Amino acid sequence: MIHSVRIKAVLDTNVIYPLISRDLLFWFAHYDLFTPKWSKHIFDEWKEVMLRKGLDQADAIKRIEVVNKAFPDALVKNYENLIPTLNLPDEKDRHVLAVAIKSNSKSIVTNNLKDFPQDILDDFEIKVNSADDFLVNIIDLNHEQALSAFKEMVFNRKNPKMDEFEILNQLRRCGLIKTADFLHSLI
Repeated sequence: MIHSVRIKAVLDTNVIYPLISRDLLFWFAHYDLFTPKWSKHIFDEWKEVMLRKGLDQADAIKRIEVVNKAFPDALVKNYENLIPTLNLPDEKDRHVLAVAIKSNSKSIVTNNLKDFPQDILDDFEIKVNSADDFLVNIIDLNHEQALSAFKEMVFNRKNPKMDEFEILNQLRRCGLIKTADFLHSLI
């Protein structure tokens, strides 16, 4: 459970892509419901995904630059020396934990929960949350602010334009079922 709206959370690549989960996370961060953290490693992975999905190099780089400009304090640096000291089931995920430790984050938001065993994270007082559980906790802490962020996200959605219910269905399709149901109950 998240106990503070000032929570710092590292966003793993798999919650930054797809677009709908990234949008909701970023709108919640914009509304100061939590403080996002990431690294060059995480964004390099995001860039690889965007390129695999057919986005050209220039557009991928532009998206990363826009996000870093929107959240200038989110990019964590000087964490690399921690990576070799950490032990996780998948060595390729050690950089995420290093970023969480370096930034004093209390949560790692990922959909690969098995790659971040809670017993290892307990040593660092860090919780691992799925995107769905993290977003539900954030909404639970501040219904009005979360609903305002969601409504602004809907209002600003273009190409294609969607109403609240279409976006809720899109959230459900991408696995954010509890989040969509909670937001739906607030509308």
